[in-house]
Order: sequence, then structure tokens, then C-alpha cells
Amino acid sequence: MSAVSARKTKTKLFHAKMLVTRVEEWCVEAATAEEAQELLASGAGHRCAAGESVQVELEQMIGE
Repeated sequence: MSAVSARKTKTKLFHAKMLVTRVEEWCVEAATAEEAQELLASGAGHRCAAGESVQVELEQMIGE
């Protein structure tokens, strides 16, 4: 395929729902590691670092 014919190829914009899994660092104040684990498991604490994407997969194409 030449560069000229590649520029003339029409494309469409497609939308999709993506499932993104990230690893985040969370912090919580506690007296012991066990207490901290219980608090974090219950949703207490706050995000200390946003982390990075570790997995991305296509969940659904929209408007096909």
C-alpha cells in the first residue's frame, strides 16, 4: 500500500468500555498491622499513590 492510498483510507471512530485493573497504595492509621488490615478491608483509609495500570481488557464495544 502506498503512502498516498493509505491517506485516502477512511476510518471511523469506535467507542468501547474497557476494564482497567490498577495497583494502588492505600494508607490507614492503626495500632497494629492486623487492625490496619481490618480497616482497609472495610474501606477505611485513603489512597496514597494512584499506582499504575496492570491489566486492560476490552469489556464491550459501544454502538456497533
